[in-house]
This record gives sequence, structure tokens and C-alpha cells, in this order.
Amino acid sequence: MPELPEVETIARTLIGVPDNVSFSIIDREIQDALVLWEGTLANQLPGDFTVRVKHQSVQSVWRRGKFLVIALSKDAILIHLRMSGDLRLERILDEAGTEMPMQKHDRLVLFFASGIRLVFNNPRKFGRVWLVSNPDEILGDLGPEPLDKALDAECFHGMLQQHKRQLKPLLMDQHFIAGLGNIYTDEALYRAKLHPIKRSNTLTKEESACLLDSICSVLKEGIRSNGASIDWVYRGGDFQNHLNVYGRTGEPCPVCGTQIERMIVGQRSTHICPHCQQL
Repeated sequence: MPELPEVETIARTLIGVPDNVSFSIIDREIQDALVLWEGTLANQLPGDFTVRVKHQSVQSVWRRGKFLVIALSKDAILIHLRMSGDLRLERILDEAGTEMPMQKHDRLVLFFASGIRLVFNNPRKFGRVWLVSNPDEILGDLGPEPLDKALDAECFHGMLQQHKRQLKPLLMDQHFIAGLGNIYTDEALYRAKLHPIKRSNTLTKEESACLLDSICSVLKEGIRSNGASIDWVYRGGDFQNHLNVYGRTGEPCPVCGTQIERMIVGQRSTHICPHCQQL
């Protein structure tokens, strides 16, 4: 599932950051919409969705947790990619003036002025799209953003102390903190030298601060690498080449050489160094 760095990368791509501002959906008007699979829409019927978004312009694009938010003139489109969702921003016509063909698993298309379309491709059909007047209708229950400067070490320690849960399931709980998934949680816990089943309320202030620092550093590195291209349709990321433990079962730990082990925590595949992350 795309996590915070992957969704952040997509959001930046849609607004033309860092080097393609001319190919952006900002200030473009939606001329039409096509829903190719009705189940894509979480809270609208296809006809209602199409009528409502037509002639609205994109004001901004941003990320909240793992949600992509496209703010329109009146409403907002929220997209959660989940297991296999991906977005393509492309020109409708190729260089020869021929319309580009749709792909097999395309589920929803937004047609913009200047011959550009945004396509939601979703092979496993888990991804969803919402059309809302207020994004907080969907996003209001999410936990704080890990990269928000307001989330300091003292605040984070207090959050951890309020729970008696294993660290990995807690960090992946989007109501606790927004944006972390399997990959970046494993990597952050490894950097902080914390075992994934250690109880959150047992962490010292120093361990909490180290964990928050590890979460932020691994997410920032993931963003700089345009995310990780593993296990889904998301393309273009490079962070999979810089992983320390995730997906490296049986390989040596970069620090101590101990073989990386795979275990199940909270029904999720989890990767640790048993020497560096002793319980």
C-alpha cells in the first residue's frame, strides 16, 4: 500500500513540483468525468459525481496521511490508493494526434482543459474516491502528521504513554498517527533500535524522542527518493534500494551482520534485526 512518501510524491507531481510546473492540474477546470467502475466512488453515484465536479477548477492538491486531497472550487475529491491504486496524469492525445488508449484497470478519469486527463488505475479495486464539501468529513479522525513541527518529542511521548499497545500496530493505526504503513514502520523501528512488540507505555522519554526522530528521518528520505516501488502499481520510487530491514529476510543487518528475521505482528509481516532490536 502506498504510504506517506508515495502519496506525497504523487501530490507534488500533480502540482508540477519540482520541475514541471507547466504540466499541472492547478487552476485547470474539470471539463468532464468518466466513472468506469461504480465501486470506485465511496459516497456518490457516478451520475451525481460527474455533474457535481464538472466546471469546478482545482485550487490546490495536498496530502493528509495516506489520502490525496484535490481541493476544487466548491468541493474536494479525496483519493485513497490502498493496495494497488495509482494515478496517471497524461495528455489525451499523443504526438500524432491520436487519443491515448485507456488501460485495463482504469476506474475513473477526470478530463481537464488543455487536453490533460487524470486517471485512477486500481487493479485490485480496493482504492476509493470521495467527493465532499468538507474534507474533514473523512479526514477528521486521523491522527497527527508525523512531520508536523507541532508534534515534538514531549507530545509524542505523552501519546505513547496513553496506550499499552505493541509499537508496530500502534504506529500503523491511522487514528494514532497518520501516514505510516508496513515499510516505513519497520524501517523506523529498526533505526530506533526498538522491537515491534515492545509496549508503547514502557518507552522512556529518550526512546520516544529517538523513535520520533527515526520516523521523521525515514519519511523524509522516502520523500527525497520519491517513495518505494514495492508490491503495488506505484511507479518511479527509489527508496526500495535503501531499505535496512523491510523485505530483507535472511540478509545481513547493515550494522551488525545478524540475519534479518521475518515475524508476524498484528497480522502483518514484520522485519527486524534480532540483535539490534532486542526486546
